[in-house]
This record gives sequence, structure tokens and C-alpha cells, in this order.
Amino acid sequence: MKGSAHKTQKHEQGIGLIIVILVLSFLAAVGMALMTVTGSGTRVSGNLRWQEQAYNAAETGFDAAWALLENYFTVGGWSSFEGHYLTVPNGIDDPNITNPNSQQHYFRRLTDAELLYLFEQNGIDQTTNGVLFFKEPYILDASGGMDNRFTYTAFMIDDEVGLNTSDATDVLVVCIGTAGTGNNVVTARLEVMLAIE
Repeated sequence: MKGSAHKTQKHEQGIGLIIVILVLSFLAAVGMALMTVTGSGTRVSGNLRWQEQAYNAAETGFDAAWALLENYFTVGGWSSFEGHYLTVPNGIDDPNITNPNSQQHYFRRLTDAELLYLFEQNGIDQTTNGVLFFKEPYILDASGGMDNRFTYTAFMIDDEVGLNTSDATDVLVVCIGTAGTGNNVVTARLEVMLAIE
């Protein structure tokens, strides 16, 4: 009988060792998951901060566009938006373009990054009719210069293009805010309809 008791004891010790290994494996997995969550929390909060800064840039762009348009109507001699809409590159304002392979690009079918790149490739900037601001920095950096990581672009679109009606007393102002540099740029877009009272 002593032999079978000894075998049972060894068997129980083997099961105990397996249980300890399983518990340690579980605790290691939980620890790794906690480390991953803790590490990604910092990245997520950083991404949210950049997204908020891009949205703030878009809002700042709209405020600047509003002030500039008010000035155009008050002292600049504008009485309507006629002739002041962005029309280049071809199709930028036309939602009826259906051929994706054409060289025409409707602005709502492009991401913010694609739109800004399209503007750069076509030489479109604040001197282009319909563009109020292009990649305009608005925050000072530590040395007192403009911080190019935070910019806004604002342009005007005729919202009646492609329809049978025309109304030069309103305009769609599109503002794109950017935050970041290089491949780490976050963008936000605002589209606001303005009308002459």
C-alpha cells in the first residue's frame, strides 16, 4: 500500500505544478494586457489632443474667413459672392461628376489631406480666386515665429453648381484645420453656409 500512496502523492504534486503554471500564465497574460492598455492610453490621449487642435485650427480659420468676408462686403465693394467662388481645379465644385478616373475632383469626395495636396499640386493658394487662406499658421512658437504645425485653409464653394438654380447671395465656406508635421498630420473640416442678409 505504501507504493500506491507514494504514486498518488507524486501524481498530486504534478497536478499542483500544472495548476501553478496555469495561474502564473494567466497572471502574465493579465499583466501584459494591462501594460498594453496603459501604453495605448497615452497614445490615444495624444491623438485626441492633436484632433482637438486640428478642430481648433478649422474654427480659427472660419473666424478669420468671417472677418475677411465682412471686410470685403463693408469696404471691399462686394455686393454678392458672384465671381468669388473657387472653380479650379476643374470640377472642384461640381457634385455631378461621376467618372472617378477623370481629372475633375469634387471637394467632398476628397479627404482633407488629398484636397490640400491637390491645391499644392495645382498651385492653388490665397492668391487664387475663391481661396481666402491657404495653410495659414496662427500660433506662435517658442522663438516668437509662426508655428507651421498648426494651420488653416479656407475657401468658398458655390453650393448651387450642378443645379438649375443660382443664388449669388450665399456661399459655402470650407475650412480645413491641420495639426502636426510630415506624415503625422491630423485634419478637421468645417463647412458653413453663409448668406447675405
